[in-house]
Amino acid sequence: FNSPHGACAQCQGLGAVYDFDQARLIPDPSKSLADGAVEPWANGDVRLLKDALARLHEVHGIDPIVPVRKLTRKQRDVLLLGSPTAQAATGKRKRTVTDPFGTDFEGLLPNLRRRYEAGSWTEREALEPYRALATCPSCEGARLKPEARAVRVKGHTIDALTQLPVSDAQRAFDAFELTAREELVAGRILKEIRERLRFLNEVGVGYLTLARGATTLSGGEGQRIRLATQIGSSLSGVLYVLDEPSIGLHQRDNRRLLDTLERLRDLGNTVLVVEHDEETIRTADYVVDLGPGAGEHGGELLFQGTPEQMLTDAPGSVTGMYLRGERSLVRARARRPASRTGLRITGARQHNLQDVDVTFPLGVLTAVTGVSGSGKSTLVNDILYKRLAKELYRATDQPGAHERIDGLHHIDKVIQIDQSPIGRTPRSNPATYIGLFTFIRDLFAMLPESRQRGYKPGRFSFNVKGGRCEACQGDGVMAIEMHFLPNVYVTCEQCKGRRYNRETLDVRYRGKSIADVLELTVDQGLPLLESFPSIANKLRTLQQVGLGYLELGQAATTLSGGEAQRVKLSKELSRRSTGRTLYVLDEPTTGLHFHDVAKLLEVLHQLVDQGNTVVVIEHNLDVVRSADHVIDLGPEGGNGGGRIVGQGTPEQLARVKGSHTGEFLADLVPGPTAAARRSRDITVVA
Repeated sequence: FNSPHGACAQCQGLGAVYDFDQARLIPDPSKSLADGAVEPWANGDVRLLKDALARLHEVHGIDPIVPVRKLTRKQRDVLLLGSPTAQAATGKRKRTVTDPFGTDFEGLLPNLRRRYEAGSWTEREALEPYRALATCPSCEGARLKPEARAVRVKGHTIDALTQLPVSDAQRAFDAFELTAREELVAGRILKEIRERLRFLNEVGVGYLTLARGATTLSGGEGQRIRLATQIGSSLSGVLYVLDEPSIGLHQRDNRRLLDTLERLRDLGNTVLVVEHDEETIRTADYVVDLGPGAGEHGGELLFQGTPEQMLTDAPGSVTGMYLRGERSLVRARARRPASRTGLRITGARQHNLQDVDVTFPLGVLTAVTGVSGSGKSTLVNDILYKRLAKELYRATDQPGAHERIDGLHHIDKVIQIDQSPIGRTPRSNPATYIGLFTFIRDLFAMLPESRQRGYKPGRFSFNVKGGRCEACQGDGVMAIEMHFLPNVYVTCEQCKGRRYNRETLDVRYRGKSIADVLELTVDQGLPLLESFPSIANKLRTLQQVGLGYLELGQAATTLSGGEAQRVKLSKELSRRSTGRTLYVLDEPTTGLHFHDVAKLLEVLHQLVDQGNTVVVIEHNLDVVRSADHVIDLGPEGGNGGGRIVGQGTPEQLARVKGSHTGEFLADLVPGPTAAARRSRDITVVA
């Protein structure tokens, strides 16, 4: 599909095209045309619309006061695609249109497409929100021309093979039997395909389809795929550097990854891994531990040696304390009983989900577990979150395929807290994101010197004219454009990186200017500003989530994914809780040390204690055993998953036969006896 000889002519090999989305054009089919069901028409001329709807009713029988969902199929086709006369004239020589909403009505979709293609930049901008990426109608997502899709090898088309998960594709290619003549033609090619599929399966991405887009892969998945290419090269004397390759991996798949890394080592290579995973640390030949804290509190070498030495001789190592059991991630607490009220999903069948019925109890911490590719993100993010966002906020993203969700009236707010950046530019920082900077600017505007000079809060913003340095426009740095190279940033010579002009910096609170305050860490700022409750409360929530080392004005672009997620959590903690909020987190422990995971768990339990509901997709066993309720999907990834293996408390799941998560939990959670835990005689816990 990267060649014009094989790529689909309509989508140019992309498999998808941008077109007007019916769900965005008519977001609420329960409305009638007269009530503004068609969003682009709702903002038009009222009298013209009334006349147009009357003509549609007269000629095509489309009643403007009947809800759109109750129109006949023929009437909906006319509304969207146009009158039969107009459809027949499509592609022919232009003719004079005398009855635009009667016999010559071209239809909503053709009209918008024509206006978009012929319109000005402003008109296109106005229509862009109604467009979305949709499967190409010509190739149906296969990306190839019909001629390329017609070729078959052993009865399989290239499209059918690339839609298989890696594990299924490996079995399919292993089953190919070639004749002597075919062996001469394709023997070496088939050998290469089989080996590469085996490498991909061994590094834990067997659940991914071969046609999966690279942009949809997580960082850990992309890293493991690159690792698979290196295994196939069989090089020696190479230094491999991996940054948290266990991200997104279930414990079972993590064991496979470690076996692969050990094989690389045995070939004569050096493997350097940055990792927080306990099993990886214990498997390593040599451990280097930095700390003791984060930010300005870290940067010291605490220990280097073998894992065995760390367990006996590393008194200052926080990592060693957790490995030795001197500190615990999970604080003893009584499990909250699952409430009778909940969100009941019926008939979930998006992607590999196999008509799943499941209930998420309210007022508890629920962990959704399962091996990689078992359908966790599809169930929680694509169905539960998107449906709630559509119901509560009229979001345009369509939820995944399901029959219905009961109990939506129990929730008045849904918030997804992920590890995406809190801002895309250096202007965004923790203080602006959580609303703290507004109060700090108000504080400086109340000072006597500010009142004498007539300074308002806007004077202390680096985003607007007045108080900022105009040489760098409040950025603190100047961008030097380099032809054919990325821009180079240098500190602004006029403000020396402080963002404000001299007059603004003259205003001081307890000896510190606004720039000085932004350079303080959270821990340093609290003693200075604790007299102001609105400021002190927000600083304390940042401390609660373990971010006391962050500078208030630290650029958002320099924060890690884990730090960005905890800044978002602190913002939620500082809000007044309604007790009816659902928080959705997808693998929140990614990139976090044991000590940070312990703080994260405290914050999640605090949100639940306020009456809210928290749903986390997680592989970390410490988070899973700390949950009140666990839903385990599987038993495998891809087509072998998509079913509920077990649900209940962690203790109940540990006894579920056939649950990979339960198998690892059995050694961590208390049970009646060790023998009873090993028996694992429960098939499904309802």
